[in-house]
Amino acid sequence: MKQKVLFIVGPTAVGKTKYAIAAARALDGEIVSADSMQIYQRMDIGSAKPTPEEQAQAVHHLVDFLPPQQQFSVAEYQPLAKAAISDILNRGKLPVVSGGTGLYVNSLIYQMDFGVQGADESLRRALEKEAAEKGAEALHARLREKDPEAAERIHPNNVQKIVRALEVLETTGEGIPEFEQSFVKTEDFEPVLFCLDRDRGELHQRINLRAKLLFEAGLIDEVKGLLAEGLDASDISMKGIGYKEVIAHLKGEYDEDRALELVQRNSRRYARRQLIWFRRNPEMHWFNISDYEEEDRALEEFLRQVKEALHG
Repeated sequence: MKQKVLFIVGPTAVGKTKYAIAAARALDGEIVSADSMQIYQRMDIGSAKPTPEEQAQAVHHLVDFLPPQQQFSVAEYQPLAKAAISDILNRGKLPVVSGGTGLYVNSLIYQMDFGVQGADESLRRALEKEAAEKGAEALHARLREKDPEAAERIHPNNVQKIVRALEVLETTGEGIPEFEQSFVKTEDFEPVLFCLDRDRGELHQRINLRAKLLFEAGLIDEVKGLLAEGLDASDISMKGIGYKEVIAHLKGEYDEDRALELVQRNSRRYARRQLIWFRRNPEMHWFNISDYEEEDRALEEFLRQVKEALHG
């Protein structure tokens, strides 16, 4: 019988950190992050990284381990996360994978091969240069001409995915298939999937408040420090919500109030995309925290449902 791995996913600001720590403590587990921003060192505020106090409550893997100058992708995340999960299982503990980066989660629950299909480094560099010179929209327009379906799936500002799609297309003559066409469950373990949610109004309030608190905690100074290290808007680590808006503010494109409004708006939009992504999975258990008047009661019921799913 395959060993079980608990996944706690959900939209930004829903409360994943609290619930993952509670689950790890209650079930003798360790947390494996599935968050593409919390991997970076010195990016603590904007990524809403678990605080040192929170990290002390449960062992965390793949948090705060990578310099922000370093390129990193899901192809590099997958083997590191699988190794952490295997190590935790081998020590008789429960891996608790927690985060909201859908592609990171999918790389673990499905057999996704990040091999060298269509890899052409010189072509990739040329496409990246073209994107820097002409803008992402120009590259997205080219993708729309050659593969309208891929262009429909890929956001016009997601340079990395646009470049990858064009690279595969121009190298192999074939488009990147939609993920649903290649969803084969992992054989490594049995995923037990829980997605946290809240009523829309409450979630949006939490997102808006979190963004405000990030600014009050010193997000602008954090970004200034990263820019002083030589990072800029072209670095992958600086494309995250919170960082890109503050960079534009520091360049004089708009004032601090407008930067906050944009972080709030973009975070709400991101939360919607995350929920759409997780709804695709028919095996997902959904837990709406707003159904409970008291947070402690919600957490108690959540842990009861998790234990039932793990032992059922």
